[in-house]
Amino acid sequence: MAELRYRAGKIRDPGVHKIGIIALGSHLENHGPALPIDTDAKIAAHIAFQSSLQTGAKFLGIIFPAYELDEIDHGIHVSLDELKENVIETLNSAKKFLNIEKVVIVNAHGGNIPLVTELWDIEDKTGLSITFNNKVISSEGPHGGSGELSMAKVLGIINEDEVVNQANVDEYEEVGLHGFKKARENDPNIENGAIDIEENGVYVDEVYGERLLTLAINTVILDVEKLLDF
Repeated sequence: MAELRYRAGKIRDPGVHKIGIIALGSHLENHGPALPIDTDAKIAAHIAFQSSLQTGAKFLGIIFPAYELDEIDHGIHVSLDELKENVIETLNSAKKFLNIEKVVIVNAHGGNIPLVTELWDIEDKTGLSITFNNKVISSEGPHGGSGELSMAKVLGIINEDEVVNQANVDEYEEVGLHGFKKARENDPNIENGAIDIEENGVYVDEVYGERLLTLAINTVILDVEKLLDF
């Protein structure tokens, strides 16, 4: 068996070879007329990939399924248990073939946040130390709103001809989750986001989008550095 040169190339620390970065988004949900149904997956993959390039950590690709609350019916999702089992299977495969010990999960879909409550069990069943990075969700604002539109502009996945229609919440109820009454009642953040879209509409700002992506990437880089410390 060949002896690998773990110090070769541009890496921050040879220890990053024990760290993987994997994206978690959603491939199948509506985001209004200006954004594709896999917006979250593409944003998560971009953040994860760029973070791996800048740190030297292993890019593990993307997890396919996603979870969403029952009261938010704007796509095709799986149960939390099914998502959890897929994550465990995927990470165990990465551990077996890539000899990793630690993982950063980069999440770009708000519906996946309940997975955090299952991390202890995922760690137990994989033997991996896992960090769940949710920075882009906490920064981007309402679903299908200006934050996602602006990041999509940077990534080149926006249909600019449809931006004028993006805030038509009567037709596109998923924007700002405006049409999901129960979810709005249960979550003040969703309610505030829906009202914001209704009252102020949306905009596209490439500089803003770049800042959101850079912020998210930098937090993943910081997560990698923290994992290198223990």
